[in-house]
Amino acid sequence: MGRPTTNEILEGKTLESILNELIEYLGWKDMGREINIKCFNENPSVKSSLTFLRKTPWARAKVEWLYIQCMREKKRNES
Repeated sequence: MGRPTTNEILEGKTLESILNELIEYLGWKDMGREINIKCFNENPSVKSSLTFLRKTPWARAKVEWLYIQCMREKKRNES
């Protein structure tokens, strides 16, 4: 089995589930380092992050990209 495609990784995922998995995998601090946005670095919460990400396509794209990278890394580490 080869590397999962971007579509396969994101398929069926809501923005909230992506965010929660990233928080569990990286934590707010590392997420804020990877994507320097206020909602990750100053009093972070899922609610405020979702509000911002739903209104800001470039930030949502960065979060989805980070999620894809993290899930690929996680799969490599499990192998």
